[in-house]
Amino acid sequence: MTDIRYLAPQTLDEAVGAYAAAAGAARILAGGTDLLVQMRAGVAKPGTIIDIKKIAEMTAIEDLGGGAFRIGAAVPGAVLAEHPTFGKAWPGVLEAINLIGSKQVQGRASPGGNLCNASPAGDSVPAMVAAGARVTVQGPAGRREMPVEAVPAGPGRTTLAPGEILVSFTLPPRPKGSGDAYLRMIPRTEMDIAVVGCAVNLTLEGGVVKAARVSLGAVAPTVLLVEEAARALIGTRLDDAALEAAAAACRAACKPINDKRGTIAYRTKVAGVLLKRTAAIAAQRAGGN
Repeated sequence: MTDIRYLAPQTLDEAVGAYAAAAGAARILAGGTDLLVQMRAGVAKPGTIIDIKKIAEMTAIEDLGGGAFRIGAAVPGAVLAEHPTFGKAWPGVLEAINLIGSKQVQGRASPGGNLCNASPAGDSVPAMVAAGARVTVQGPAGRREMPVEAVPAGPGRTTLAPGEILVSFTLPPRPKGSGDAYLRMIPRTEMDIAVVGCAVNLTLEGGVVKAARVSLGAVAPTVLLVEEAARALIGTRLDDAALEAAAAACRAACKPINDKRGTIAYRTKVAGVLLKRTAAIAAQRAGGN
């Protein structure tokens, strides 16, 4: 059996130094709900495991006011669910994060791990994209920020540079009249992988959509920000014609594959259906805010 070195740094500088020094032979352990499965299957064979859950910044939740939040990349979903204000500001993001596995898995699984695992079907990623969230990453060259949608590069691949670690997500302030939602289609009712995921974030004023973001998951090699769908909603009262135009934009954006969970035709059709349902929930929530 190959020896594996385990490190639990207390600071980000220590973690980045160790990660860079391993020259590609290390893996970051946020929750381990993907990494440990991959190791057991022989897909991942790290020489070093760097546990980041002991770094305070990586497990912090900061309420920045006005609905804005900074969430450490290693915050477990179960901890975020218990936060007194986050779910009120971002119910769609929270419900997406809380779809990552079972209750037991929720005690470990994190949005940072879900993003860096780079599965096209990761549930939290479309919700973060629709929210307009940005990530902070730190590496040997320092810190930088980018939108969440810029992180995935393809199945199992990210755009992070060698030695870079995802530090946190920053979600923007919430204007009055804002609401978000996330829905997915799965073959079963529990703990399955999304065939299609859809997230919508809306701001309404007098019943008219003033701002919108739409994101799809599991229908392309990476999560999609569907700007054409958002444009179809802005300036409307979410009437049938607007919703159909947005649904058509979602269908047009899809680049899915055929697999045992769904065909190209099925995934494409479901993307449009989910857009309409998710937009309705987001609008209802926006009306309550």
